[in-house]
Amino acid sequence: MNTIREILHGRDTFSANAHDSVLHTARYMVEHNIGAVPVLNEGQLEGIFSERDIMKRVLVEGLDPASTRVAEVMTRNPLVVSPDDKIEHCLVLMKQHGFRHLPVCNGRKLEGFLSLRDLLLHEVNEKDGEVRLMREYMHAIPGQG
Repeated sequence: MNTIREILHGRDTFSANAHDSVLHTARYMVEHNIGAVPVLNEGQLEGIFSERDIMKRVLVEGLDPASTRVAEVMTRNPLVVSPDDKIEHCLVLMKQHGFRHLPVCNGRKLEGFLSLRDLLLHEVNEKDGEVRLMREYMHAIPGQG
């Protein structure tokens, strides 16, 4: 079983500051082609800000993205996982709670940020490797393949 640490190794984590405006953060998300960011306040995880938050809590409510702070409209106190948690555990949490992003923390210190896409791509790559090994095995057996 694989842990989250394997997925996070060598990856950048993009984040927002709780005091940033929604407009600034949305531009940052577009620039980096990401759908959600962990929100930090003095280096500590405070919440998650996602495309869904922009739609439900800013646009539909008629708030001004330039003057609204991310801290006002983010999802507070998100569930977090540890770098040593199993990938399968994360997938179960996401399914049970209906969200697509998970902060990875040691205490409240952010270690990384995972999307459902990250986890699924990792699983697909694992399965591709298993299939390749099985094919190699089958072709190595005399009289098979």
